Amino acid sequence: MSAEFDDAQVLSEGSPELDDAWVHALAQERWGIAGEMKPLTGERDRNYRLARASDGARFMLKISHPAETPLVADFQTQALLHLAKADPTLPVQRIVPALDGAPSIVVDPGDGLPRVARVFTYLPGLPLPDAPRTPLQQQNLARMLARLDVALAGFDHPAGDLPLPWDLQRAESVRGLLAHIADADRRALATAALDRFEHTAQPMLRTLPAQPIHNDFNIYNVLVDPHDTDRIAAILDFGDMVRAPCIDDLAVAAAYQIGTDDDPLGPFAHIVPFVAAYHAVRPLSATELDLLFTLITARLVMVVAISGWRAARYPENAAYLLRNNPLSWARLQACERVGHAAATSAFRSACGL
Repeated sequence: MSAEFDDAQVLSEGSPELDDAWVHALAQERWGIAGEMKPLTGERDRNYRLARASDGARFMLKISHPAETPLVADFQTQALLHLAKADPTLPVQRIVPALDGAPSIVVDPGDGLPRVARVFTYLPGLPLPDAPRTPLQQQNLARMLARLDVALAGFDHPAGDLPLPWDLQRAESVRGLLAHIADADRRALATAALDRFEHTAQPMLRTLPAQPIHNDFNIYNVLVDPHDTDRIAAILDFGDMVRAPCIDDLAVAAAYQIGTDDDPLGPFAHIVPFVAAYHAVRPLSATELDLLFTLITARLVMVVAISGWRAARYPENAAYLLRNNPLSWARLQACERVGHAAATSAFRSACGL
């Protein structure tokens, strides 16, 4: 592990390769699923799409990173089981129990490193980045996130308080990674955003109620209906769940909705109605709205810092890790030009505060 980013073993170690024949056998022997298998991308875990030969039914097999404690995987598993009861119409994956009825199992591929394996239903849809963007789609996305936060409010789990590299409450943990940003102006921009977070937002966050949140509601974790791209068809990847104030969930999602200085309507033209749509389902307090701008910019710093650090260590996965970096820098620069006061005023006005 790096001494400058010492809470991220699961990020600083590449996920070991798995033998395809072993994965095939695991799916058949423990879940009774035999058929086609296709590897999927992932930041930490090994993910596979399964197609059952007998009826064509599709599933997703997830095998966790061996450095990740089983308690973290159970957090995600129990959250999905809770959501199935709390809001059955939410478009999230469902747990497919193993043949013995267990929602997850611990496996060892032969290297002495146990991993948690789970199978989920496979949700069809068009990845949001491949769909045309419309105001209604963005508002539906915000409403769906608010519904998710409302549904998770009655759930808790001991893993929620474990340290997580992508936990926005701990954004200052990436400060040591900023030294690797070669461009001095960019480094200063990121440092200023972290300073603002640490001095103003972090103390206020500790005063807000906390609950489990998705924590990674970015456009790559959402599918839309290919025949009606305004309709949200699936919410994916609960792998970064954490116990935190709900405003963190909104800040993460909003960070991916910001425009840039090239947007003729301005960088906040889409994010303000996005915040208002969330507020219509799960009302936001004045304190939460005062924090939102600072949390958004802190999240953008985390994206460029962590992904850049990882890509330098794992160049074979750099394209995936850096997919958001150029746009994140442009968004961070646009946010700084708007400023906290103007952004917060717009958020308050849109929410009727």
